[in-house]
Amino acid sequence: MLRRTRSRSISEPQTGNRQQLANSGSSQAQTVGRRKTSVARILLRPGKGEWKINGRALAEYFPVPRHQVEVEKPLKVTESEGLYDVTCRVNGGGITGQAGAIQLGLARALLEFDEDRRPALREHGLLTRDPRVVERKKPGQPKARKRFQFSKR
Repeated sequence: MLRRTRSRSISEPQTGNRQQLANSGSSQAQTVGRRKTSVARILLRPGKGEWKINGRALAEYFPVPRHQVEVEKPLKVTESEGLYDVTCRVNGGGITGQAGAIQLGLARALLEFDEDRRPALREHGLLTRDPRVVERKKPGQPKARKRFQFSKR
């Protein structure tokens, strides 16, 4: 399948490069975070520290304090609480997976605003995508690893 592209003059800058957008003083950062089967799309803008997750407030969407702390961790580590408004669209998986996806996406968004935050985020393991997913069920077994009871005779 051929894709039509418009010819670009040499003097015209490319707009697809995220680094150029971050350096050009862009007023927002858009990133994606994933965990298990959850996908979170993060929109980070300078603001007063307001949270919107699927149109709801942080405390309303994540009533368990552990999840709230996990989601806010990138802001705490970089000492940027109250400096940005966070808007998220998250789907798939459960509450814990969604919290992890938002955490990764938020850490990536903070990097787009300031690359100097990388060491602090890396030190706390916030830039590494957790690759663990549920193992598939195998045929002839009740679950992924569990076996039916063995009978010798």
